[in-house]
Amino acid sequence: MHWKMLLLLLLYYNAEASMCHRWSRAVLFPAAHRPKRSSSLPLNPVLQTSLEEVELLYEFLLAELEIGPDLQISIKDEELASLRKAADFHTICNNIIPKSIPDIRRLSASLSSHPGILKKEDFERTVLTLAYTAYRTALSHGYQKDIWAQSLVSLFQALRHDLMRSLQPGVPP
Repeated sequence: MHWKMLLLLLLYYNAEASMCHRWSRAVLFPAAHRPKRSSSLPLNPVLQTSLEEVELLYEFLLAELEIGPDLQISIKDEELASLRKAADFHTICNNIIPKSIPDIRRLSASLSSHPGILKKEDFERTVLTLAYTAYRTALSHGYQKDIWAQSLVSLFQALRHDLMRSLQPGVPP
């Protein structure tokens, strides 16, 4: 339960404290900017544009999520799953955030060398990747659990570092 509260606080803090950021060449989540031709998915979807949407994202994470054998994430609660923002949640979780150890490590390395403060959508996607990594850590055993745990810690450290940097006055976005 404590990690859920931490997740809510992180999302709430970022929604309230974020501001418009300058365009950056470094793309942390390239799948968000590279739509598939056969898909009608939105380009660069964002979940949290208001406090109500942050709370809705928290409800999605608290609801029973199902991760299938093909690593597709879905919301089991039919009422929540029918909401318009649930479609964006589904798109982000299934098409944008990394789900393999090498991809998550690549994201962690990119985050550790990322200049300035993360953009709101990158912060949101990193938090969702953190939640996914925590879920996979809990389900893994032995050596695999250690690998997932290392990835979880490195993502957490990157988010913590970003939050600490955002509190410093005069830090460029």
